[in-house]
Amino acid sequence: MGELLYRTLLLGCIWSCCYGTGLQLKGDFTIYGMFPLHNADQTISAAPCMPDCKQGTDNKHGFHLVQALRYAVKEINNSTGKEKLLPGITLGYQTYDTCSLRASVLATVDLLSQPYNRVDVEPRAAALIGPDSSDYAFTPAAALGAFLLPQISYEASNEMLSNKMLYPAFFRTIPSDKNQVDAMIQILLRFNWTWIALLGSDNSYGQQGMLSLSQQASDYDICIAYQAVIPTLKSGTQQQMRDMVRNIIKTKVNTIVVFSSKRIANGFFPFVIEQNITDKVWIGTEDWSMATLVSGIPGISTIGTVLGVSVQYAPFSGFQDFENQAVSELRDISAVNSSSDMVVPCLQNTDLYTMATKRYSLENYDITSSFNVYKAVYAVAHALRQVLKCDSGQCEKTEVQAGQVSIFIRVRFTVRNTSVYFDKNGDPATGYDIVTWTWKGKAWSFRVVGAFSPDPPYLQVDLSQIQWTADDSDGTNVPESRCSPECPYGYRQLQVGQHKCCFECMACPASTFLNKTGSTSCQSCAQGQWSPAESEACLNRTVLYLPWDAPLSLALLVLLALTLLLTLGTAALFLRNLTTPVVKSAGGRTCLLMLLSLTAASCSTLCHFGTPSQPACLLKQSLFLFSFTVCLACVTVRSFQVVCIFKWSSKLPRFYETWAKNRGPEMFILVTSVVEFLISVLHVALYTPFPSENHDLYYDSIVLECSNDLSPGAFVEILFVSLLSILCFCLSYVGKDLPANYNEAKCITFSLMICIISWISFFTVQSINRGTVTMALEVAAVLCSVLGILGGYFLPKVYIMLVKSQMNTTAHFQNCIQMYTMTKQ
Repeated sequence: MGELLYRTLLLGCIWSCCYGTGLQLKGDFTIYGMFPLHNADQTISAAPCMPDCKQGTDNKHGFHLVQALRYAVKEINNSTGKEKLLPGITLGYQTYDTCSLRASVLATVDLLSQPYNRVDVEPRAAALIGPDSSDYAFTPAAALGAFLLPQISYEASNEMLSNKMLYPAFFRTIPSDKNQVDAMIQILLRFNWTWIALLGSDNSYGQQGMLSLSQQASDYDICIAYQAVIPTLKSGTQQQMRDMVRNIIKTKVNTIVVFSSKRIANGFFPFVIEQNITDKVWIGTEDWSMATLVSGIPGISTIGTVLGVSVQYAPFSGFQDFENQAVSELRDISAVNSSSDMVVPCLQNTDLYTMATKRYSLENYDITSSFNVYKAVYAVAHALRQVLKCDSGQCEKTEVQAGQVSIFIRVRFTVRNTSVYFDKNGDPATGYDIVTWTWKGKAWSFRVVGAFSPDPPYLQVDLSQIQWTADDSDGTNVPESRCSPECPYGYRQLQVGQHKCCFECMACPASTFLNKTGSTSCQSCAQGQWSPAESEACLNRTVLYLPWDAPLSLALLVLLALTLLLTLGTAALFLRNLTTPVVKSAGGRTCLLMLLSLTAASCSTLCHFGTPSQPACLLKQSLFLFSFTVCLACVTVRSFQVVCIFKWSSKLPRFYETWAKNRGPEMFILVTSVVEFLISVLHVALYTPFPSENHDLYYDSIVLECSNDLSPGAFVEILFVSLLSILCFCLSYVGKDLPANYNEAKCITFSLMICIISWISFFTVQSINRGTVTMALEVAAVLCSVLGILGGYFLPKVYIMLVKSQMNTTAHFQNCIQMYTMTKQ
């Protein structure tokens, strides 16, 4: 209600001094136009009155826009033959000078009042072309939308105007700011500018565009270091603008996005020049990036590089000739207008003839906008053609409702090889040119360096066409605009402060990697891979096992072969001399069982080579422990027998006889072996070992092993063998001073010590290392245990049988016993 009252008072204030008809051409249908022919003072006064637009400075851009309207109407009216778009119908126009926001409001009110304050009006309103600003477009879009009178703007790009619920009859030939924001985002991403300042003009165009861009920026990891609204230049806002420029300097950004109208940008950039800001990148919107109102500011060439978004350029042949030839026509129109009563003189008393005589230059920016006006007029004409059913060769002069034109204005057509149509929101499906400013001395020009297509979003930029600095000739010295430098590969980002673009680089720990920038977390290596700290890629883990063809394995296999050769050779020799005193004193047939068990224990080492298999895992530990238990049981029995005969016979005279008669030695060996066998079976049944890959021992290696090698079952197996070894060691140690021919106890004691030491060494190393060397050490411990027993118990007997055969007699053995007995007595 307040705004309506304001507009009513404004109209009343001006109505008292308004008269006449203004710049117009009569026709069957009238196209209204709103164009900025002057730049009026924007100062807002307390009274709702508006000065005459002519009091402002001339706007040459607006002059070209009016000429584009006249050019299109004249071309349509003068077309002949099959090319006649509206046969039998003529178009007229009436224009308003929207030199300010108040002027656009007044023009809207005057347009709506036409049918009521002039009863002699015969032409019917067809549509409104304009105005040039989003701020200026909202009022007519809302007012005319209520009557469904089409409005086609050539420069109003605010995204809110696409809302058909609020503005049902609004259309435009310039893309929506939604596409422009997308283009700006793509530019920032293309050059990796993530630390920016964002400025927007203090109007709906700038604020809506700034809001849309700031909302999307976070989705693309773009941080806005500083954001502010540029006010309209007045005496009270100058200090505010200076503070804005100082804040931009403090944030140390190199890229500034200025989403502003050309009028407000014109007031802001002098303060940038005043603060001597140079070598920055300014990204401009289509409204000011090509406007000479901004590029003509003295000293603006020093601010740095300007990259602008511009409506795509299309050649507009014949328009320049039309303007040159229209001087005489405008002279006649001005003479008519000077003698006519004008309804709104402050909007319609423009002397176009005087402006035409100034021969304003026609820049690309003017051509682009003028072509948008041209397309808008043709869109109205094509819609009327459909409404009036002109396809038959003559248009029907029937009653036309404004809503009908709005419906058919969406028709697709082609003009000057350009396809024109409006989508469901009233927007054209067109993209943008990307332009940069160039300077030769003080002469300004621009260069198209790329293009943006909105559907799907695609940006193409030719870097070689952009000159970032004075000495940059090929566009390679792209300025950086980042809060923190990119982290190298192998380092992740750790955010510092509230902006995610500000971070420290933290090294990725071992077993992780990072081969891209911008990530806040490191990637874990696959299970079969590893990496040191600060890595950008993972390495394959080393597989640890005991290959058959490794040098260490070959050495162990040679040792195994020698061990088997010794055990089998010894067994053959013992079998041949089974009835001799040496063999009988060593245990007789028990020696063959011992040698067989040692052979089996040696063969268990074959399960340690190559990649683990299920049979190997089942036999590797259990076969050795069972075989070695049988051997130890035999050695223990032999040690007990000797000690019992020579040491305990006087104390326990009948113990050994009872032990021997009841087959004590055989039962001890059998029971001990069966117990170990049952423990092994339970171990395999309850804790079945199987081939496995251990990834937890080393970060850079995979250990191929058998599972459950340290299970409770394995521990019981080892404990039983260990207790038997201790018992055997104790008995052999007690008999260390027996007769020479029966004195293998010393050798057995030494052999058992070697065996115990080798296994203690192995378990010590295994507790700190599970690599290939430890696997080889286990094989060595097995062979040392076998060789220890073989060397300590059997080889002295072999030596007697092969070298000292004279000692292998009954007499010699009896003599040794007698001497031992005499010594003890």
